[in-house]
Amino acid sequence: MKTSTHPSSLSDSAAARLRREILGGLVAPGHLLAESAVAQRLGFSRVPVREALFTLEREGLVEFSTTGRAYVKDLAPHDFEELYVLRLALEPVAARLAAPALREDSSRLEKNIKATSKAPTLLQVTHLDLDFHEIILEASGNARLLKLWHSLRSELELWLGRLHRSKQLQTRGTRAETVSSHQRVVQAFKTESPTECERLMRQHILSWREWLPTMEVEA
Repeated sequence: MKTSTHPSSLSDSAAARLRREILGGLVAPGHLLAESAVAQRLGFSRVPVREALFTLEREGLVEFSTTGRAYVKDLAPHDFEELYVLRLALEPVAARLAAPALREDSSRLEKNIKATSKAPTLLQVTHLDLDFHEIILEASGNARLLKLWHSLRSELELWLGRLHRSKQLQTRGTRAETVSSHQRVVQAFKTESPTECERLMRQHILSWREWLPTMEVEA
């Protein structure tokens, strides 16, 4: 067991390990995260694991039953729908507000696209995809808009990761399609009006509508 590290660092490390597993689909939705079993598997004591589970609950990745047992969050169709609606409400507005700043300097977005084109795993593609959108939120200059989006980030990563895996099974082109669609967004920031950037961002998010689940996203 690890004993020399500060307790908060241990819980952060345990949370990071579990977060990667959940977002990467390595532990299935609805999977029981028994405290003792997780502690033994990760090589931590039960206290930091318990704290890590509470952290992931706040992020929307873990949920507790009425008996206090922790499970990997299983996003139902209505959860996907709600997150989709929130993206549609927040991100087009952010794109319009961010357009003047990104017209002047879109280098962070371009660097993100380059990294995405070289991402070796689907998990990294998903993470970079959301980083791309977060850069736009930051460029909007609206702190409250960004704060709202940050509060959804972990669930959005769970949401988008599952949609990416579903899409990859059918098209095998998730990374290339992500790069292509983001290149179109950057080009709009360079050449189009803020209103047009808002419209394109709305269209970009609407393109995911067909992938929203009517049943389990992953077989």
